[in-house]
Order: sequence, then structure tokens, then C-alpha cells
Amino acid sequence: MIKTKGVVHFSIPVTDTQRAKAFYKERLGLKEIADVGPLVFLDSNGDSIVLVKVEGPISTAHVRNVHHSFLVDHDDYESAKTELAESGVKILYEEDRREGVIDGPRVYFEDPDGNTLEIIDLTAYAVLNTHPS
Repeated sequence: MIKTKGVVHFSIPVTDTQRAKAFYKERLGLKEIADVGPLVFLDSNGDSIVLVKVEGPISTAHVRNVHHSFLVDHDDYESAKTELAESGVKILYEEDRREGVIDGPRVYFEDPDGNTLEIIDLTAYAVLNTHPS
């Protein structure tokens, strides 16, 4: 068995890397690492996200159960939701899961290509059997 140590990056398919880059930088505060043609590398507090240019339909677009989740500080959660709504980003739905695998209030929304995203105020993570401080 291979023992992985973590996730280096995850890739999000987009049809327009420049439009997507602007969205992820302006709405989620990601920082640009490199823009190399069909790939844009962004950083979220030490985690890498790669925007990958695709030509055809995106298989996960508009599929809400397939999404990418971003952690926000507890004190920033409400203002982040407000900022998304005020910037014209359509909120798909909000929920507050308790006693599950990954708990906390969260809100789901779409990027310009229809990829479902989530921001979460993480209150518990079962793998660590702990509550974030």
C-alpha cells in the first residue's frame, strides 16, 4: 500500500482560464503562483488549486454533490457569504451539518463555469476526532 502524506493540489476544469482566475482571486482570495497557458496555479494558504483549460462540457458542472470546499475562519464566515451575494454570485443553498464526518455551517455556490464550490466554517472533522480552534 502507498502511504500518501497529503494532497498537493486539486484541479478544476474551466473553459476560460483568465475569467476563472479573476473569479478565484477576487471572490476567494486565492493568490496566483503561475499562469502557464492551459494551466493556472493558485494558492489557498499553502494548498494549490490548478485551473485547467478544457474545451468541451465540464463533467461536474452543475452537479452539486461534486464540489470543492474552501475553509474560512469562523469570524469571516458571515461576511464571506455576504460578499459572495453582494458580488452577484448566486448562492445555491446553505446548511449546517452536525455530528457528521465534516461538520459546520457551509454555503454552496458556482464558479463562472458551473463548478460547485463550498465555503465552510469547520466545527469538527471526524478523521482528526477534533474540533478546530
